[in-house]
Amino acid sequence: MKTYLATRLHLLVFLISLLIQPAAVADDGYRLWLRYETLPAEQSAGYKTRLAALVAPGESATMDAIRKELASAIPSMLERALPAAQNVESDGALVIGTPANNPIIANLSLDEALGKLGPGGFIIRSVKISNHDTTVIASADDTGALYGTFHFLRLLQSGRGIHALDLAEKPRFQQRMLNHWDNLDGSVERGYAGGSLWDWKSLPDTVDPRLTDYARANASLGINGTVLNNVNSNALSLTPEYLRKAAAIADTFRPYGLRVYLSARFSAPIEIGKLKTADPHDTEVAAWWKAKADQIYSIIPDFGGFVVKANSEGQPGPLTYKRTHADGANALAAALAPHGGIVMWRAFVYEPELGTDRISQAYDFIKPFDGKFASNVLVQVKNGPLDFMPREPFHQLFGSMPETQVMPELQITQEYLGHSQQLAFLAPMWREFFDADTHAKGPGSTVTKVVDGSLFGGKISAIAGVANTGSDRNWTGHLLAQANWYAYGRLAWNPDLSSEQIAEEWVRQTFPSDPSTTKTIVRLLLESHEAVVDYSMPLGLHHLIWTGHHYGPQPWWDGEKRADWNPVYFHCASTDGIGFDRTAKGSNALSQYHPGAREQFADLSKIPDEFLLWFHHGPWDHKMRGGRTLWDELCLRYQRGVDWTRKANKTWNSLSNKMDSERHAAVTAKFNIQEKDAIWWRDACLLYFQTFSKLPFPAGVDKPTHTLKEVMENDPIKPDLQ
Repeated sequence: MKTYLATRLHLLVFLISLLIQPAAVADDGYRLWLRYETLPAEQSAGYKTRLAALVAPGESATMDAIRKELASAIPSMLERALPAAQNVESDGALVIGTPANNPIIANLSLDEALGKLGPGGFIIRSVKISNHDTTVIASADDTGALYGTFHFLRLLQSGRGIHALDLAEKPRFQQRMLNHWDNLDGSVERGYAGGSLWDWKSLPDTVDPRLTDYARANASLGINGTVLNNVNSNALSLTPEYLRKAAAIADTFRPYGLRVYLSARFSAPIEIGKLKTADPHDTEVAAWWKAKADQIYSIIPDFGGFVVKANSEGQPGPLTYKRTHADGANALAAALAPHGGIVMWRAFVYEPELGTDRISQAYDFIKPFDGKFASNVLVQVKNGPLDFMPREPFHQLFGSMPETQVMPELQITQEYLGHSQQLAFLAPMWREFFDADTHAKGPGSTVTKVVDGSLFGGKISAIAGVANTGSDRNWTGHLLAQANWYAYGRLAWNPDLSSEQIAEEWVRQTFPSDPSTTKTIVRLLLESHEAVVDYSMPLGLHHLIWTGHHYGPQPWWDGEKRADWNPVYFHCASTDGIGFDRTAKGSNALSQYHPGAREQFADLSKIPDEFLLWFHHGPWDHKMRGGRTLWDELCLRYQRGVDWTRKANKTWNSLSNKMDSERHAAVTAKFNIQEKDAIWWRDACLLYFQTFSKLPFPAGVDKPTHTLKEVMENDPIKPDLQ
């Protein structure tokens, strides 16, 4: 009886202990790629001998951030603390800092090497100090030391060897920023991951601790700037009330090397300055902008500058006053110049009334003013000439403005790529963009060389990405969409990195598992973008998207007041063929490209299949290089996209025992949506285009699941996206 009672008592105590223990926190993806999971014993054993003590003096907030990150990461990965030390007294010291704040680094004669790397650059090197094995992370500035620390932690998480390191890294682009299309009411334009990260109502008194984690994530990638508000801006963002709110965010970001920028509304002198005009040639307007810049810098001393969307889609701008885009940009630039600020003037402009080909108009508006923009102005150009389509050729302005700083604007948020419902890893698309040859100075004049300044000798280099983050716990709505934030940051640092390297880095840090699982997830990522293009807009088709919310197919739509807001304007489907003729026989938009690129795109025997219908109107029976007719090739591309989603769904399901159930289930739900959407796209587009081609579907294409009437009458948007 005593044994029985004792057993029952022990069971009762055990059950009570379960009840009072905190519930296990589900793995919701909040930690991004900074998970710092415990490493396998055989892996951590070698690291432990190299990480016995930390020598990282320095009193700055950035050095504090370095020490705090290591205090979290090392014990988590190695299950052992990294004690602080003043000197290298044994093997395994990790020495971090700059020649100015760390005497050990000052004695290593690295000044010349660090000087060549410039701001943000760093060296990671295995050295002997007092005959002790030591790892040194050195930079000319504290922020560079922070970047080096995160790179070192990336090596640890990825299972890389650290016993013989000799790395020197520097950012290719000076300004590497995220553009947040966030509104003051907390909504996010083209945002698919919840509301804004910035709680304007609570600021400046209360700053969400999550903003520190946002800054950490960006610093881990070397991103050094954040534009807080929508390019469709509200002038209130420039009032003292909101500047103080922005200053509280800037204070949180500063230790992580992240500067704050704002989108400026061109008509702010009227709306909040009570002037009668916003004419950039007006002296009162110039004085107002100067006073506003002085005020901003008195509140945010390291303010980065303005992004401006002007005379575009209803936004006010200099053309209202019969001035030029250069006039408008230079007026704001003059106000910022004394403080070291920059203006990023968006080239996404087109005529109020349809005139020439839509994709020609930004070139027509901006190109004539090459060399007329102030030295602290960058013209911010979308990667393609239309509007972040699933695939576009590079924008004509890259390589066409040798006397103007030009920077690319990429879209991380998936406006035309299935929002946060579909997997579309964007590194391959951006890799295609960076590698594109503009032929501006002959073969080899890549977009990368234009942007980094090496082709034309530019002095300022920058890149912007429209963020895909929001208030969702997993940051990006779709767990695998975190990889796009990561990929953007890595390519902003080094545009020569391969898609494979970036994907593998992210997977190793986010889903630490066996090599086979890593390989499988990497393959899904690398194949995903092409698959989305296949089942939505293959062979150069573009803007077939549902008007307004930009989710799902609507190729038949012709009801907008502007012709170039309608899909029919772009696909030009008729009984004689499909595609937009941009050759000399059509809109002649091709004339805006340099001869080498123009000749490739114009020649049907040379143009890549991927851009065929972007530049040409092809007959349905046009023979493709692979031997199929255009119609058959189009049909089979759509089917190939559907087939991939089915296979990808099954592949992901097979990984259920390779990771936590919460994240696996979340991604499974997304793949289920994507598979249905792919079928919807295929049926909608092929059934509609068949009304023009009058041709049967080739062998290998599934019988449509829906009728044309069904897809035309049903909006495919999901309720949670409305």
